[in-house]
Amino acid sequence: MTLNKKNSINNILEESRIFPPSKEFSKNALIKDFKELIKLKEAAKKDSNKFWDDYAKSEIDWFEPYQTVLDDKNAPFFKWFPEGKLNISYNCIDRHIKNGLSDKTALIWQGEPGDDKTFTYSELLEEVCKTANGLKSIGVKKGDLVCIYMPMIPEAMFAMLACARIGAQHSVVFGGFSSESLKERLIDGNAKFVITADGGYRKDKEIELKNAVDLALEAGANEIVEKVIVVQRIKKEIYMDSSRDLWWHELLQNQDKWCEPEIMNSEDRLFVLYTSGSTGKPKGVVHTTAGYNLWSHLTFKWVFDIKKDDIYWCTADVGWITGHSYIVYGPLSNGATTLMYEGVPRASNLGAFWEVIQKYKVTIFYTAPTAIRSFMKSGREIPDKYDLSSLRLLGTVGEPINPEAWIWYKNVIGKDKCPIVDTWWQTETGGIMVSPLPGAVNAKPGSATFSLPGIEVSIVNKDGEEVNSNEGGYLIVKKPWPGMMRTIHGDPDRFKKSYWEFFPMKDKKYVYFAGDGARIDSDGYLWIMGRVDDVISVSGHRLGTMEIESALVSHESVAEAAVVGRKDSIKGESIVAFVSLEKNFQKSLNLINELKQHVVNEIGIIAKPEKIIISDALPKTRSGKIMRRILRSLASGQKISGDISTLEDSSVLEKLKEDS
Repeated sequence: MTLNKKNSINNILEESRIFPPSKEFSKNALIKDFKELIKLKEAAKKDSNKFWDDYAKSEIDWFEPYQTVLDDKNAPFFKWFPEGKLNISYNCIDRHIKNGLSDKTALIWQGEPGDDKTFTYSELLEEVCKTANGLKSIGVKKGDLVCIYMPMIPEAMFAMLACARIGAQHSVVFGGFSSESLKERLIDGNAKFVITADGGYRKDKEIELKNAVDLALEAGANEIVEKVIVVQRIKKEIYMDSSRDLWWHELLQNQDKWCEPEIMNSEDRLFVLYTSGSTGKPKGVVHTTAGYNLWSHLTFKWVFDIKKDDIYWCTADVGWITGHSYIVYGPLSNGATTLMYEGVPRASNLGAFWEVIQKYKVTIFYTAPTAIRSFMKSGREIPDKYDLSSLRLLGTVGEPINPEAWIWYKNVIGKDKCPIVDTWWQTETGGIMVSPLPGAVNAKPGSATFSLPGIEVSIVNKDGEEVNSNEGGYLIVKKPWPGMMRTIHGDPDRFKKSYWEFFPMKDKKYVYFAGDGARIDSDGYLWIMGRVDDVISVSGHRLGTMEIESALVSHESVAEAAVVGRKDSIKGESIVAFVSLEKNFQKSLNLINELKQHVVNEIGIIAKPEKIIISDALPKTRSGKIMRRILRSLASGQKISGDISTLEDSSVLEKLKEDS
């Protein structure tokens, strides 16, 4: 199939193209058809406790069994498998070795400058045990919180699993966050220990991580932090406080290669991961051991249809929940081979991702729509230079994907043979909630399709009442699930208010509000419209920014689009669109008018942008997400406020200010 951007969408709201998996893929899939999927969903609905009990017993190794599946006496502070005892590092490593996988590759690591390493499951166990013993030797105890502020290097994974092995909580902070953001998280989590590196590589530049830690400590976190462990990565001279700072290699040099896994209760905390809201104090999302272990394990197995010889690669950073669940815990719990890459595509190597796929013969590739749109802008001639024939399954994560980006991804990267799993989930959910199962579901470009077995979702209005098909509303989850967050660290009231008390309680039952808007089409397919605050109300009509962005990207000239609302004294809000163009197109007044009319043709006059701003690039975080908060400020003529330390390229702001 060839891509014809100009004519491929008749109406964004009524996407009708269907892409079934191939017969060969379905034949070999874990869940082979839609009937089998429906059977699983009905079993979960009929008796959810039995459903979760069966999977918990068959998929996880327990040191001591549980008696209760779900304890909901103190809802919404739900507990799962409360009497059970286990250790997630044991489930991720030891049990596979006992089952004969000692020599299977657990981790493939590729450094940005070109260095690489691989670790078998037995080698991974040794590294994790040495790290665990090193942590214990400096006083880390069960229940302590250890902050991990690292580049994408193997030691980041070792540190996470070592914390889990000895019962310490980890709080991984993305290496792109500023010293101020790091300080906030250290203080809020009461982190006594920090694991970092002298630096890391990002787009051919060296990032100074230890210096950021020092600044965070000087700004107030030094009253909490007792020890800082530093990995040598860039091997540049840095300041080391002899009373506080330790070199990783020296600490681990003589450590024993065996560490007994701590026996953990199901509801013992595994990690705290902070979400970075545009304003206000970051929320420390708390996940516990057993439920998270089960959900990250099951969703990885179902959604990625994992086979024993797969080479699986998720391009996220371990500083995000995607890295936690689908680089570390989900893949390793399934005994898979997981790939970790330090770098990203950059001006000096636009084909970096395709180079990695070709080198390691990656079979499953999981990345963000933002990355896919940037690949489109660079042109298909770059991926076409590489051998991508090893790929058998593609995935997207992080935000809704435009139908045109989905089609390009399928045609150009998947060579029209790979199913695409478009996944919706959050830090708070612990794992994927809505996704096609690749052997069982006919995909629609841009739709996350259906909720997974055991996950009951609904679209409701502000009164909590279900809306009609194709009518936008609030996405809720009606029943608890094992991977759900347990609370916000240090703020249980905020947890209840933020997630469980948005709607009137029906029959005294809590429902989880995801914060996202969505709709279900006439075929039952779920469409994520984006965050509720990304819904624009124009003359009383609620429009999802995603729908307008999809319309813009469907035009042959547009590589990427971001849409925001601006206050309007007559309409309530007006639509402002920021777009970057494909390389063969030039900015002009005629093109701007053509794009406005294109949106009218695709959606309707109500969605016509008041203003379209064409720029070479859009402001993105280092993880690839467009910073719409900045675009809202620019559109409204307001001063840009808040933390912009995660901005990938600050020069984009100055150019946008000129264009605006």
